[in-house]
Amino acid sequence: MGQRFELGEPALVDLLRHQDGVIALRQLRQLGAQQHDVERMVRRRELRRVHPGVCLDHTGPLTRRQREWVAVLAAWPAALADESVLPGTAPGLVHIVVAPGRKVQLPVGVRMRRITQLDEWVLWHRSPPRVRIEHAVLSVMSQQIRGGDVAAAFATLARTAQSRETTLERIAAALSARHRLSGRALIEAMLSDLRDGVWSVLERGYRHRVERPHGLPRARRQHPSEATGTPTRQDIRYPEFSLVVELDGYSFHGTAAARDRDATRDLAELASSAAATARVTYGLVFTDPCRTAHWIAEILRRRGWTGGPRRCPRCPASVPPAVSSARARYV
Repeated sequence: MGQRFELGEPALVDLLRHQDGVIALRQLRQLGAQQHDVERMVRRRELRRVHPGVCLDHTGPLTRRQREWVAVLAAWPAALADESVLPGTAPGLVHIVVAPGRKVQLPVGVRMRRITQLDEWVLWHRSPPRVRIEHAVLSVMSQQIRGGDVAAAFATLARTAQSRETTLERIAAALSARHRLSGRALIEAMLSDLRDGVWSVLERGYRHRVERPHGLPRARRQHPSEATGTPTRQDIRYPEFSLVVELDGYSFHGTAAARDRDATRDLAELASSAAATARVTYGLVFTDPCRTAHWIAEILRRRGWTGGPRRCPRCPASVPPAVSSARARYV
């Protein structure tokens, strides 16, 4: 009678450690386990079947990483994809990709796509294997754009680029390599915005809904300042006119402490460079961009801008025309 295969086999221990305690039955057979060995380990609760052909080395709830391993091993060869690859995404469905023409029985909570570029896009050495992040972000953005959520697509791109797991250049190279992708022109425009220092949905909204359609002067973005004594960055600055525009999103400006920090920065900047700060919210950008643009233009003209705002096709009749140069000569 041959030697029994036990859970403590060194090769099995190493594989379970590498795969976060998840193992496929085919892997057990490759290591030398027989069916009766597997049944014995399951009976002893050393292993637990969590999907046909996939086991786990404990009886407790699965972690997110274990759910990912179960999905990949259940559909092998497969790899994590889309939201399951991107940084900062909340746990939820596990997204995977497989080659075309396969029938796969998926675990609950797994969504699958078929792609022809499996070997080209997948990093097989990662744990678990996954699509390259550049292709994952492009796929997710394309889906969001097709669904009409352009703001979400830009937020996805900005969050991925800010994670330092990739670069704008690598994302652009991946975009160039993909011949068919919905929303390509819009994604190219978003990449251009990020290169110009536009790093949030609110900043992009200001540029494309307030600044550009109404002919406001070109601003500097992510402008460095040390007015408070420590390095900070200003969202938007019109340096010729000593005006700073700070875009107040929900995430970083909602508490009393955050408002105190904002006030400190505004006061320090006014004291050190005489630059005034205008704070602009989501509502001003996305609900009332035309009136916001004309107000910003009025401030700029009072600080020396000789131009004037233009009306965009969406400007309501109630938005006032540009003020006269004579009125605007207050600095």
